[in-house]
Amino acid sequence: MKPRLCVYLSDQVDQRLGVAARRPGASKSAITDAALAAFLSPERDDQRDAAIIRRLDRLSRQLDRLERDQTIVSESLALFVRYYLTITPPLPEAEQDAARPLGKERFEFFVAQLGRRLAGGKIMIRDVLEEIAPSEDAFFTEAEIDALRAAKAASSPNGGAGNGGDPEEASDD
Repeated sequence: MKPRLCVYLSDQVDQRLGVAARRPGASKSAITDAALAAFLSPERDDQRDAAIIRRLDRLSRQLDRLERDQTIVSESLALFVRYYLTITPPLPEAEQDAARPLGKERFEFFVAQLGRRLAGGKIMIRDVLEEIAPSEDAFFTEAEIDALRAAKAASSPNGGAGNGGDPEEASDD
């Protein structure tokens, strides 16, 4: 004999349960039993834990990228400040009062430019990385590599006979 259980359901859930129980081969007891079994199943906990772990892994990767980007920004700023302070001589006392308005104007221009870049979605570090990334034409072509190998072989002491124990040349054959 199965144990009897009395539960209280909200009107909305009771109506939905009644609609589901009208299907052929379904009853309120069978649906409730299956729902409770699924709810209490350890597999449900494993699925939930797996979803949480995936989300935490994604957050960890995002935080790692943020930390890397923050390090790049900090190091770039520190390097710039060090360079600027190294090459800029101090102003004589008599010229400092005249330089302050120019400095204020330059700073306001800098802040306005920064605001425009941030509002426009332009990121300087991305621009810099794109500028310094080598393009395809920065690499040697196969013909140029072959010419360099031929020149190296011709200038070797044994006149190009053998590879002289050079593992790089040995792997090319």
